[in-house]
Amino acid sequence: MSAAGDALPATLGEALRLAQGRVERIDARVLLREATGVSTATLAAFPERAITPEAAAVFVEWLQRREAGEPIAYLTGEREFFGRMFRVTPATLIPRPDTELLVEKALASIKTLRAPRILDLGTGSGAIAITLALERVDADVWAVDRSPAALDVASHNAMALGATLQCRLGSWFQPLAGERFDCIVANPPYIAEHDPHLQQGDLRFEPISALAAGAAGLDDIRQIVSEAGDYLVAGGRLLLEHGYDQAEAVRALLDEHGFVDVRSWRDLASIERVTGGYARH
Repeated sequence: MSAAGDALPATLGEALRLAQGRVERIDARVLLREATGVSTATLAAFPERAITPEAAAVFVEWLQRREAGEPIAYLTGEREFFGRMFRVTPATLIPRPDTELLVEKALASIKTLRAPRILDLGTGSGAIAITLALERVDADVWAVDRSPAALDVASHNAMALGATLQCRLGSWFQPLAGERFDCIVANPPYIAEHDPHLQQGDLRFEPISALAAGAAGLDDIRQIVSEAGDYLVAGGRLLLEHGYDQAEAVRALLDEHGFVDVRSWRDLASIERVTGGYARH
């Protein structure tokens, strides 16, 4: 028996039956696959296959924690982003598919540049910075975060995936005096501090400092936009991920601070998710 009273399953099929009605089926399969090391195909084809007591105990613990709402990425310690697996911990946000749009727009903006310099602000797990570094191996990519724990995760991921990053500890542009970049990207906190969604789902377990930013969720975006011009080369681009209802406000901020060719792009759900502009020549 586990600590919470669940009997340890002896086979793959028993494990999946134990999860029925408690978590989503796809979640149960991911947890069982990671706990046992078997493939998704094996889970489907061989429900009678025995699992070790050690693997069963891990699965049951994860099942109970997932049932309580803890994100799968924090249970398994990893999440896929742009086709690569990244280590994640409760010190970092969990990379999400919507953020791949930010990477795509950054890559497009530097397509014609040789050895571009790129800055990722609030890097967290390093998913954005590392992806850019691996997609453009000639780029000089910098990653900044104010959390030492998050920066450790980013450094680990860079080493594991073979990416070269310049990691700097500090808040936004604070550790970057005298540096200039061709492209600055950021997925900063953008949720309003009293938004009820912060108390729901996976967000309950993610670092609040990486989620909330003032009464309207725009405090950090406002600071980044106001300072970015000092760290961009002439004609350099700033790209920001933001909330579903913030595109108009972010465009106004970019206009206010002298950025040109300001526009927004829609994510897979047709929501304006990324907004950017160019520093004036």
